[in-house]
Amino acid sequence: MPKDRLLRSGAESRLSARPTAALGLAVLLLAGCMGAGGSGVGGVGGSGAGPASRMNLAPTDAAGQPAQGGSALISQLQARQSVLVPGSGYARVADAVLAADAGTAAAELRIARLRSEARAKNWLPKLGPAVTLTSLNGLVAGLVLEQALFDHGKRKAERAYAAADVEVAAVTLSTEINQRLFEGLSHYVKAERARAQGAVSARAADRLAGFADVMRQRVEGGLSDRSEQQVIAQKLIEMDATRAADREAEVSAMAELAAMAAGPLDGVRGIDRLALSGRADEPLSVVKARGEGARSIAESRIARAGLMPSLTASADVNSDGIDPGVRLGGAGLLGWGTREELAALDATADVVARREAEAAETAQRRIVALEREIAQLASQQAKGAEVLAQTEANLELFVEQYRLGRRTLLELVAQYDSYARLERDQVALGHEIALRELEIARDRGLLVDGARM
Repeated sequence: MPKDRLLRSGAESRLSARPTAALGLAVLLLAGCMGAGGSGVGGVGGSGAGPASRMNLAPTDAAGQPAQGGSALISQLQARQSVLVPGSGYARVADAVLAADAGTAAAELRIARLRSEARAKNWLPKLGPAVTLTSLNGLVAGLVLEQALFDHGKRKAERAYAAADVEVAAVTLSTEINQRLFEGLSHYVKAERARAQGAVSARAADRLAGFADVMRQRVEGGLSDRSEQQVIAQKLIEMDATRAADREAEVSAMAELAAMAAGPLDGVRGIDRLALSGRADEPLSVVKARGEGARSIAESRIARAGLMPSLTASADVNSDGIDPGVRLGGAGLLGWGTREELAALDATADVVARREAEAAETAQRRIVALEREIAQLASQQAKGAEVLAQTEANLELFVEQYRLGRRTLLELVAQYDSYARLERDQVALGHEIALRELEIARDRGLLVDGARM
């Protein structure tokens, strides 16, 4: 074969091989990108992301260190300190309930962070394969490289939207964990209230049973009639029913708590007073409203940029070389209602500010109402203690007068029944105060340390 023919044959073979090489290069690039992304997702959802696991709310860099210029909202959530005393009954219940959490909100936060990390790179050029069919029924493979030159801040708004979405997911996580702990602790307080009231009912029932025996002996001895015996028997039946209801309430509350907890809590006893005075932590509902507002503003900016024209530079690399170009995208054409649409989108910031102010007012009113209820219950508890002490003194006087024959057994039984019911009500007041305190701590996000989420 002549030398020039060999050269032409080699050149033709190299030209025919260029599409295949370009297509292969594109496939390799895509495989590399997909492999890197897949490993990142797998790392987040690996063995350390079980139902009871927690994640760090603060953004981190590639080395796992806290990122510079992180979210102030997330930093505020992390800085919150729980009002539960370590080692107390409340803390033990909270730990057991938190350990059994399914972690749905934490999984949603991981997804939001992955989306934010993806959006953080949207300013980089995009690279992808391009395969076209020529007029000669041949395939031309190449690579397309695109870079946005001017987009009216759309990509910046997309990054802001993704970052705000992470903040909303973080507040949702904190809200759901505090709500879960509140429910568990509420069941615990209700069980303690039923247990304390049941102890009062049991003592009263035993005392009334003793009175019933005395009355039975008096009836048998002819000193009293059966109508008096029936009155005391009715009091005893009512107190036994009250004791059974208290026991049922205790069992029901403990069963609901056991369904939420990771371990048995039968040995935990007592309620705690929460140190809420002086705590001015912003309610979680207000923090969430602020995060949702930032997300709404970013969404409006994305929509506004979509109404405006954009400019994108592209380069098509194929067997024929590099074919550069510039493309005009976006809306391009402006309609008669575009001005009003832009004005509506620009008003989003005002709506967001009003929503945040409304959320702050609602949360503050709720907390003030709970604080007033606590003050009223505390005042009622103090006055009730005085009344209970006076009733107890009267009861002792009735007992003394009964022994001297100045009071009948029915009068003594009625006095003791009133005293027992006042004691049950007095016991309940302390637990009602505890429930109100838990509500305030939940609204302020103070039932769990931010560092534990």
